[in-house]
Amino acid sequence: MRRILQTDAAKTTLLIRLMVGGVFLSEGVQKFIYPMTRGVGRFENIGFPIPEFFGNFVGFLELLAGIMILMGMLTRIGALSTITIMSVAIIVTKIPIGFGETFGPFVLRDLEVYGFWSMAHEMRTDFAMWLGSFFLIIKGGGRWSVDRGWYRNWYSFSWSDK
Repeated sequence: MRRILQTDAAKTTLLIRLMVGGVFLSEGVQKFIYPMTRGVGRFENIGFPIPEFFGNFVGFLELLAGIMILMGMLTRIGALSTITIMSVAIIVTKIPIGFGETFGPFVLRDLEVYGFWSMAHEMRTDFAMWLGSFFLIIKGGGRWSVDRGWYRNWYSFSWSDK
């Protein structure tokens, strides 16, 4: 638990938390507000098995991880969740654009152009969220985080003080 909560006093980590947490919170909310275009319907169109489960599961996970990251509460666990979500999204929906072919049961979107540059364009936000999540796993929640407060309260006392 110590490694999960430990973080430095960097003020700038808040910017990455706001970016990553805000995007995932927003995307999670949209999966429930617009289920046919962003949630269950999208997962069905992509070709996910059991789209009702995966659409709602991913939406809930994005909501929860987004809140955790915004608060800086168990930031590394939240960021691990977002890395997993983005890795699946890149593999299932973006890599096929690079090759111009479907991937297993997952359907390739209709685009005017396929190939590397089309894939790079389509995955720009995914890649930014992926890298931002890796940053948070490495650094933790930063100065203004619940993690930092918990760590200081739980691990900064000395046993000789007892």
